[in-house]
Amino acid sequence: MIQGVGIIMPQDVGAPVPQDAAQQDLALGVTMTITQADLPYLRAVGRLGEYAVVYRVWREQAGGGFGDQAKNPHTWGVLVYVDGQLARIYSARGAGREWSNLDRLEKWLRSQGFWYWWTRNDLEPLGEEDEAQPDAPEEIAVEGDAPDEEGAQPTQPTPPMFPSMPPEPLGS
Repeated sequence: MIQGVGIIMPQDVGAPVPQDAAQQDLALGVTMTITQADLPYLRAVGRLGEYAVVYRVWREQAGGGFGDQAKNPHTWGVLVYVDGQLARIYSARGAGREWSNLDRLEKWLRSQGFWYWWTRNDLEPLGEEDEAQPDAPEEIAVEGDAPDEEGAQPTQPTPPMFPSMPPEPLGS
């Protein structure tokens, strides 16, 4: 069995949004913290799950070009599964690791041996720009989509939201 698959992160979409990172981690079911230095050992002994979770979190550190917490209150954090429990990645100095840029975070995840991850954003609602989009996607006719003799449209199976098995890394 692939570690980390089949484990559900608690979520209550009706619950109020936590207003700091500690409350958010508690609401998500985070039970421990680890540092980047722990990752190679945990992977080597088979305790580290295959997937990471990149999630939007309240900024805790003020620094760098995006450190204005009033202007940019959110940043990205990383959760990993250790022995089936959620752990947040912390720095060696004891604070949660934060990334303001998903491109840099992707490079970091790959450098740590993660090839698959989920992205979660509970803090930012969909903006007004999304409301201008049509409610239903435009239907595109595909060969073989013609109605049958009785006039019924053929049905196509809906792909699963999450694959049962991860894809193989490219080049393997």
